Amino acid sequence: MKTLGGIVLAALGWAITFSLEWGNFWVKIGITVLCVAAYSVLCQRPRITFRWSSLALGVTSAALLYGVFWAGNALAPYVVPGALGHVGGIYGLGEGSSRIWIFLLLFFVTGPGEEIFWRGFLQGRLMEKWGAFWGYAAAVLIYGGVHVFSRNPMLILAALVAGAFWGLQYVWRRDLLALIVSHSLWSAVIFAVLPIQ
Repeated sequence: MKTLGGIVLAALGWAITFSLEWGNFWVKIGITVLCVAAYSVLCQRPRITFRWSSLALGVTSAALLYGVFWAGNALAPYVVPGALGHVGGIYGLGEGSSRIWIFLLLFFVTGPGEEIFWRGFLQGRLMEKWGAFWGYAAAVLIYGGVHVFSRNPMLILAALVAGAFWGLQYVWRRDLLALIVSHSLWSAVIFAVLPIQ
């Protein structure tokens, strides 16, 4: 029931975030992520262990994922009709917001919160219930699925790619700190420092 409750809460949160036209998108997604992260912490304490190797792995995987997205952006127009317009729509979500504000929010709130919920809570529980492969696959599909509320094919595809990447890293090494560093650094850089457009 706790797992299902988390999925329903995430779906509602992402639906509200993308459907409500008023308010700042980054604030709305930050609140949504805080809600699902708080829910997961109340259900089970996340296992985060500090190691220097975790920091190094997080930075390396963030750089690798940035490279994947850079290459994907070059190929996207040949695969997804209107891809560049959809990518512009993703970056348009942050219009009117300070890049410093976006960086801080992504680095300190949404990156850590999403990993605590999506990998540390949801994928971990699904893997315990259904095994590594099916738990991983289900978590990736649910992560991509909540992004359908954006109605942006490139954002949905990006969520599936990033979710598959971080999910695989979680299967390989259940190192939540490395995932938090990777997600926080990647999202902050790709949205606020070196956008891919």
